[in-house]
Amino acid sequence: MLVDSEWTARKNNQLQRLLKMADLRIRNACLEDLDYSPKHNLDKNMVARLADCAWVKDGRNLIITGSTGTGKTFLTSAFGNAACRQGFKVKYYRVNRLLTDLAIGHGDGSYNKLMRELKKTDLIILDDFGMAILDPVSSRDLLEVIEDRFGAKSTIIATQLPVADWHGLFEDSTIADAILDRVIHNSYRFEPKGDSKRKDNNLESLS
Repeated sequence: MLVDSEWTARKNNQLQRLLKMADLRIRNACLEDLDYSPKHNLDKNMVARLADCAWVKDGRNLIITGSTGTGKTFLTSAFGNAACRQGFKVKYYRVNRLLTDLAIGHGDGSYNKLMRELKKTDLIILDDFGMAILDPVSSRDLLEVIEDRFGAKSTIIATQLPVADWHGLFEDSTIADAILDRVIHNSYRFEPKGDSKRKDNNLESLS
């Protein structure tokens, strides 16, 4: 009993460390709380297949598209939570803030450190993708992030834009082709619809 108690305590402590590191937008979001009513358009069987996060071990991606208020952030956070429970290192980013940090890194010398952190993180979540057109510098930075992780680490991308419109987000079409080729063809997709699932006041900020 003492051994079991110690093992449980260590696992719980590890989970809390991983969740703190992940900094999920909705920390308490869980796959078990998803609403599978028809209006939400969530494939329960696909969620069940992905719940063990074997796709993270395989370096596969998730793409979540849908209008504002359809629960994209809840779903990304729920998968992030599930990955933490499986012992994976996870990190949540809003795309514009990440690109700003990378731009600052070019000037203050922190760029390589941030890129190393991104490269070794098992799962990164890129939320609010497509909120602004990406100039060539931002596009190259995003390509470096995607290229470093391609085939080895996983990425979740959440956006209001359908995949068919992504190419127009990049000023440099060559970089757009490179990024889309590495992301889209190695991904599972969800397109939630309807109203967000709000279980408490923390969910009011869903995008």
